[in-house]
Amino acid sequence: MGLGWLLSQWGVALWLNLILVVLALQSPQKALTRAGVFHAGLLGLLVWGGLGWRGYAVVAAYFLVGTAVTWLGIHRKQRQGIAEKRGGARGPENVWGSALTGAVCAVGYAFFPHPLWWLGYSASFAAKLADTVSSEVGKAYGRQTFLLTTFQPVPAGTEGAVSLEGSLAGVAAAAGMAALAWGIGGEWVGGDPWWLGACWLAGLLATLAESWMGVVLQPRLAWMANEVVNGIQTTLAALLAVGLGALLGIGS
Repeated sequence: MGLGWLLSQWGVALWLNLILVVLALQSPQKALTRAGVFHAGLLGLLVWGGLGWRGYAVVAAYFLVGTAVTWLGIHRKQRQGIAEKRGGARGPENVWGSALTGAVCAVGYAFFPHPLWWLGYSASFAAKLADTVSSEVGKAYGRQTFLLTTFQPVPAGTEGAVSLEGSLAGVAAAAGMAALAWGIGGEWVGGDPWWLGACWLAGLLATLAESWMGVVLQPRLAWMANEVVNGIQTTLAALLAVGLGALLGIGS
């Protein structure tokens, strides 16, 4: 393993994430379980290795904002029994449920470079952040929650339930993530405003689909855990974004 490799993008990805794993294991703030730290390190390796610092910035923004919103109204959520388990600490299932699609896009770009990988990657995290923010804001501040399919009022925390407050927060979160990815995308974006719209729209449509799955499919399919739904949601977001990007001629 020569100096050149160590200074390459994959070399930097390796030593950077090794350092972060060690620091996270020593930290008293447990946003991740012990196993979650190692899996997040592997995710970080794949993301930085494939997409460099720009990919890392997107996943870091998702992690920081997603972790922060779990603490909104935490006492109310705990009283109602709808707070995140383990005090919000994410395990391996959360890491890969949220980011497996993104990791695939990052590795895909490493082997077959094309700007549409960046669009798919960004849309997957726009969708997941919208889902996380809308859910946590809705549970903390939603005055009324209802099922997306029937508009029937249901208790906060019900699978597939939505609220006005949470939905608006989710729309803003998807826009913010799309704007971040667009702003740092450089040559992968080319300043194309249609890129921003495709990323944001794909994230929102996939989030609506996630709520529908929570109401219609999850109660009927025992294997469809939340992490599986998250994986389907992020994959759908990436595919929708890439499809829209191809139709709009983005990256061509």
